[in-house]
Amino acid sequence: MNKSFNLLFYVKRSKTNVEGLAPVYLRITVDGVRIEVSSKRYVNPDKWNTNGQKLTGNSEEVKSINAYLKTLEHQVYDVHRDMIERKLLITATNLKDKLLGGKPSPGKMLVPIFQEHNRQVATLIGKEYAKGTLDRYETSLKHTQAFLLWKYNSTDIDIRAIDHEFIMAYDFYLRSERSCNNNSTVKYLKNFKKIILICIANGWLDKDPFVKYKPKVKEVKRDFLNAEELEVMANKKLVSDRVSQVRDIFLFSCYTGLAYADVKKLKRTEIVTGIDGQKWVYTSRQKTDTSSRIPLLQEAMELMVKYEEHPQCVNDGLLLPVLSNQKMNSYLKEIADACGINKELTYHIARHTFATTVTLANGVSIESVSKMLGHTNIKTTQHYAKILDMKVAQDMSKLRKLY
Repeated sequence: MNKSFNLLFYVKRSKTNVEGLAPVYLRITVDGVRIEVSSKRYVNPDKWNTNGQKLTGNSEEVKSINAYLKTLEHQVYDVHRDMIERKLLITATNLKDKLLGGKPSPGKMLVPIFQEHNRQVATLIGKEYAKGTLDRYETSLKHTQAFLLWKYNSTDIDIRAIDHEFIMAYDFYLRSERSCNNNSTVKYLKNFKKIILICIANGWLDKDPFVKYKPKVKEVKRDFLNAEELEVMANKKLVSDRVSQVRDIFLFSCYTGLAYADVKKLKRTEIVTGIDGQKWVYTSRQKTDTSSRIPLLQEAMELMVKYEEHPQCVNDGLLLPVLSNQKMNSYLKEIADACGINKELTYHIARHTFATTVTLANGVSIESVSKMLGHTNIKTTQHYAKILDMKVAQDMSKLRKLY
């Protein structure tokens, strides 16, 4: 880390003794933080050259004191250089401790803190976190360790050494060396920021190095199935029961807006009679722990009934027999080809389809859609409305060419 570093010798006149001599102190400043070191030398304050930081005169005593102060200055520079080479945390206090023969005060190291955080997340999978959340934090830890080797040739770092320069260098590393796009870079650093906030909360780090880091997530195109594609998929005869099962579960999310993790854990006990006397889903989003209350459409009801005797559902009390996310997405590519859908079909497109084609496009208010999706901020839902506006504009543009 490049830190500002300055030395200043000065006379402390307030401590002048009965002989009229005042002590000479050395002020060490690192990043604006000052600390004093006594030189253990006393001088006539009237003979002190403030600009030159030395005594004036040609006596042997003057020459001896000036030579001693110069030696002390060189010692501090040597200690500073040694700490840089050994990748030690450089602070005014640590410089003073090293100069006086002590050891720098030990600090917390980054990697063990990150590992302990991930261990706690792993313990809470299925309760407060999804498996995908742990995977993202583990990947973030691996990127952090690789960055430390790339930038500092080190496997760990004192968390007190993490500053704005560190964050900007990490951002550059992710974009350049790891070829991460803007949004991936921002997400990895968001994960890393959580570790920093833990350090601040525990008093291990005084300043937030993210204060001046202001990244922006760029809006990305979110695909969804239009009404025609949704109908084709629902009516398509597929090659096997397993592929049909994946299609059905995907459609259930198209009709309810539930994300993969929420459908996978959805239990029959979470299907209740709502305020209107109809069947509703009463559940909480695993990602945000916010509640979702969703009236069930007839299509979703039929899919639910279809699998009520499935062994996986009977044995585990689940609503649907959901495969792993990887297998689901693999089959969805096959389903897209079979249905002639020219889109990169992933499970999350079902949630987008519910927000756009199934609800907003049919006049459901954005407030109701936001509530059903379990969004904590309506701005997230407004993005879907913007997508529909763009689609309307594109369709009207085609129409204008005819008139």
